[in-house]
Amino acid sequence: MKQKERCHWPGEDALYVAYHDTEWGVPEYDGRALYEKLVLDGFQAGLSWITILRKRDNFRKAFQNFDPHRIARLGARDIDRLLKNDGIIRSRAKIEAAIKGARLWLEIEQEPGGFRDFIWKHVDGKPVDNRFKRRDQIPAQSEMSENLARDLKQRGFSFCGPVISYAFAQAVGMVNDHVMPCFRHGECARLAKD
Repeated sequence: MKQKERCHWPGEDALYVAYHDTEWGVPEYDGRALYEKLVLDGFQAGLSWITILRKRDNFRKAFQNFDPHRIARLGARDIDRLLKNDGIIRSRAKIEAAIKGARLWLEIEQEPGGFRDFIWKHVDGKPVDNRFKRRDQIPAQSEMSENLARDLKQRGFSFCGPVISYAFAQAVGMVNDHVMPCFRHGECARLAKD
């Protein structure tokens, strides 16, 4: 039986392959889930995604399932507790950015369309199907991710530069960057039309 063709990046790691095959590039419109992905991508800054993926369950437990209402109330003692949690990335700046991001998320949720529209307006509300044939065609950032990063930073978010914002856009399906030969490209393209 012929093995499915995939993007190159998950390699043979079972966790990475499962993420590629079921999550990456799937359009996400839930505001809370978008916040979670943005926070996790922020924690990824300077690290590999597989490092974050392996710790994701620990992050979910430590950050109360990424419920912005609960995270926004965290204070100094909570930060100290999180800094002692070896199941997550123990960066004070990134932990504080996640808490501040939850407070900002709450503000944006009060606006028409909430956090979902704040994010998705950068692709006019529907995924961009890039139709790249080879991995060397996939950019690390784009004009869209520069604009998204600028909007996020203007609102007060941290760890969301153009490269992180592009990785976030790929993860949440704002852009379909599965290469054309990958079996997930067509599947994600069809999801974008639903």
